[in-house]
Amino acid sequence: CRCNFISFIFLSLGTGSNVLSALQDLFWLLKSKVEKQLQIISVLQWVLTFLIMGIACTLILMYILCTDCWVIAALYLAWLVFDWNTPKKGGRRSQWVRNWAIWRYFRDYFPIRLVKTHNLLTTRNYIFGYHPHGIMGLGAFCNFSTEATGVGQKFPGIRPYLATLAGNFRMPILRDYLMSGGICPVNRDSIDYILSKNGSGNAIIIVVGGAAESLNCTPGKNSVTLKNRKGFVKLALRHGADLVPVYSFGENEVYKQVIFEEGSWGRWVQKKFQKHIGFAPCIFHGRGLFSSNSWGLLPYSKPITTVVGEPITIPKIDNPSQKDVDFYHSIYVDSLIKLFDKYKSKFGLPETEVLEVN
Repeated sequence: CRCNFISFIFLSLGTGSNVLSALQDLFWLLKSKVEKQLQIISVLQWVLTFLIMGIACTLILMYILCTDCWVIAALYLAWLVFDWNTPKKGGRRSQWVRNWAIWRYFRDYFPIRLVKTHNLLTTRNYIFGYHPHGIMGLGAFCNFSTEATGVGQKFPGIRPYLATLAGNFRMPILRDYLMSGGICPVNRDSIDYILSKNGSGNAIIIVVGGAAESLNCTPGKNSVTLKNRKGFVKLALRHGADLVPVYSFGENEVYKQVIFEEGSWGRWVQKKFQKHIGFAPCIFHGRGLFSSNSWGLLPYSKPITTVVGEPITIPKIDNPSQKDVDFYHSIYVDSLIKLFDKYKSKFGLPETEVLEVN
């Protein structure tokens, strides 16, 4: 590499460029390469956090309990018992963590963009329905659990809470890391607290399709699991929280996975895991750490554009009937389809592309 750089400088001088100009070009090349490596590192740490941090921290804590440093682990466990219900009460977000520079490198790796279509009133609360799930919900995390794409500037006065599996908040250290980004458990206690006892200007982001939707995500396919997902509509009615459809173009493009057909042994295993544990194991791959042509855990660097649609005004009904839920659910489905159709051609999809609602 050093010889190539020296040759580059001499070639520049030979064409009449001065040394300063050559050095500036060389500095730009080096900076570009360093930034690319930082982007890869930032995404890798998040993927490892998603996959193994909870289990790893649990095992490390158990190991420390068996060493001379057991007091440290015992103190943390005592704190864990004392702090157990904090995730259900809005968590403990940190603007410092949400503004880490690493998230900007994470954003630029793909890149990820957040598109605002309408203003949101700070006097209202909201439930964002995020679609599709993808393998890891990369767009949901970057846009709503960090400030990398400017969610705080685009929606001033709105506090986003990304809802994820409650089991993650039983894992030591991981729970604190998640809460620092404004992530909360996707259960009724947590959502009820945020929408009723935390003032106004709250926006809970629910990946409606969940684990079931992740089993069908594959590049080139735009489908959502929504027909029988109505619990979020009922929550919105009980609290009078406006519903906001959100579609992330490109979320399904960053990983490839093996899709098991309905009735196959593979799908049977996935559904059993989903039913009893809350998530469905997927066989997927992205690119390798050192080459985009090899297989690995890193997602492919494909653009993800998250479009936040127009809020649907929802009345407050303490005990909504099934008819009420069905009515507003149908409005939500229509709004999501219209959002998809309006923006699909702007983000690389043909006009003939249809959003599949399952």
